[in-house]
Amino acid sequence: MRPHGLKGDVIVHLLTNRTERLAPGSVLVAGEEEGGRRLEVMAARPHQNRYLVTFAGVGSREEADGLRQLTLRAEAIEDEEALFVHELIGSVVVELDGTAHGPVAAVQENPASDLLVGEEGWLVPLRFVVSHDKGQIVVDAPAGLFE
Repeated sequence: MRPHGLKGDVIVHLLTNRTERLAPGSVLVAGEEEGGRRLEVMAARPHQNRYLVTFAGVGSREEADGLRQLTLRAEAIEDEEALFVHELIGSVVVELDGTAHGPVAAVQENPASDLLVGEEGWLVPLRFVVSHDKGQIVVDAPAGLFE
């Protein structure tokens, strides 16, 4: 986050497709895992591939500047079909035929489809993920993707 303007708005880059996280009345936690600052969203609007957000109690540029570089968190949403980055990292990628390709080291943002990044350097678009369960990600990848 960083300040925008003089009235306390901040620029927020979402790492989720769940834009309802910025709906008025939503509460996000900024900062440390325990004891972070609770912030209620008053308003949000898209701005240059990010969002301009107004939080309750943040009414000046100086107050917004106090939030600079903090990470926002929200309570988990129960969604059985959702893929969460923290669950993907470390999972072993396996093709439909059972060929294992090693663990996921990171998830990289990409406009077309986020990418699973393997410890061995391979990249697999999330659109090829068939299932994820118990540390294993099954993918239906086109021939040659892992070469």
